Amino acid sequence: MRLLHTSDWHLGRSFHGVGMLDAQRSFVDQLVSLVEAKSVDVVLIAGDVYDRALPGLDVVKLLDDALVRITQAGAAVVLTSGNHDSAIRLGFASRLLERGGVHLRTKVEELDVPVLFPLADKGAGKDGVGNGQVAIYGIPYLEPRLVAERLGAENANHFDVTLAGVERIRRDVQARRASGPVYPVVLAHTFASGGITSESERDLSIGGLGAVPLDLFEDFAYTALGHLHGRQELAPNVRYSGSPLAYSFSEAKHHKGAWLVDLDASGAIAVDEVLWEAPKALATLRGTLEELLGGEEHAWAETAYCQITLTDAQRPGQAMEKVRTRFPDTLVLSFDPQGGQSRPSTSYSNRLAAAEDDLGVCCGFLEHVRERGANGAEEAALTEALEAVRLQEAEL
Repeated sequence: MRLLHTSDWHLGRSFHGVGMLDAQRSFVDQLVSLVEAKSVDVVLIAGDVYDRALPGLDVVKLLDDALVRITQAGAAVVLTSGNHDSAIRLGFASRLLERGGVHLRTKVEELDVPVLFPLADKGAGKDGVGNGQVAIYGIPYLEPRLVAERLGAENANHFDVTLAGVERIRRDVQARRASGPVYPVVLAHTFASGGITSESERDLSIGGLGAVPLDLFEDFAYTALGHLHGRQELAPNVRYSGSPLAYSFSEAKHHKGAWLVDLDASGAIAVDEVLWEAPKALATLRGTLEELLGGEEHAWAETAYCQITLTDAQRPGQAMEKVRTRFPDTLVLSFDPQGGQSRPSTSYSNRLAAAEDDLGVCCGFLEHVRERGANGAEEAALTEALEAVRLQEAEL
């Protein structure tokens, strides 16, 4: 059996104000093509299908189209909810969708109710030889305060509620093995110890106490994790697929993709990486304005989404406009002056009180808000404006 492990689609998300629906449609196109080319049996989506609990109509339509196309390509879908999803809304019509090959696991009460697939020896002919079942379980995002009592967890924290959910699955697996081999695959939207985070994930807890130990999942044939946006291997059978697209500049060096998981007739696994083609590169650049506008080494970033940090000793005027002459898709611009005079530690009110005249007040304010003093032309313009006000007041 061949599984495709994905997660964190975040349909409807924007990237620093830029809509990403077209990029997400491109990802769906790639996914469907891979399902067809690699004869994928089941597509796993480990939570955060949507970016918001109340997605827009065009976003819902995109998911609808994706599920239809995946099933038409010959694969079933097993999907669980993440902390960005509304489990109730995402799970709507689950019993009806199951008839079409889309299996939703968004309810706490159903986390130990697996989706069952026969595991057969494909080399034994058309009918195959029965080799047990692949049982796919979905653990939705578990908000400790809401589910601890329902799960019978000892405490309302991420470890205890996840442990309670995993123990329910283990008991179900054990009961099923009385009738033959069972190879459990688990989807879980959680933060497992050892995972590397990025800026675009929403914290699952306060103070970093949300991580659950990796050994909770060691008994399963494969655990498909969701929540962290970087594709990574925590153990040979425990992995994050990561998000299909970058959702923060901290992911600029990620190679976005998924995991193609093969289970053989004995339940052993082989895992290969899948890479998605990014619609647009990300660039994080740092330097003076002159260096960035003139350096040939930055030519590759001219067509990328850019996060730029200027290190000029004094903040350049019209910095964004100048940066965008070369890097038109600059989305984030920040300043980290190097080698210039440090900003005065005195408060603005104290600086205002120390100003000798109206021109000093205006120049002081300008320096305060942009960390750069007025140049000759700006000072002359301020002087002219103040003189015009003085003359107008004199006429009253």
